Amino acid sequence: MSAPEVTAHRLGPAAAVPVGEGRAFAVGDEQVAVFRLRDGSLHALSAACPHAGGPLADGTVDATKVVCPLHQHAFALADGACLTAGPDARAYPVRVEGGEIVVET
Repeated sequence: MSAPEVTAHRLGPAAAVPVGEGRAFAVGDEQVAVFRLRDGSLHALSAACPHAGGPLADGTVDATKVVCPLHQHAFALADGACLTAGPDARAYPVRVEGGEIVVET
């Protein structure tokens, strides 16, 4: 059995995501929220909260988590684990390459 194919998607300049905020991007057939922390690191999660579909990119972000603006469910930026009662969000590998955000699906 072979490993699933990984596809890299270039989303545009890293500056498109302001420090301390998130932005949602269409990535293939999915919506992905990319967060840029104050230390410059990037994290990517599914853009829709798995609890009720809230826009995670619009949530409150700190160094370790994002809080959904609808019902305050919190998700770990490192792996998408729900820190409150609920299902996990999907996490995606993300990096900056040549000044552009690259997300792998």
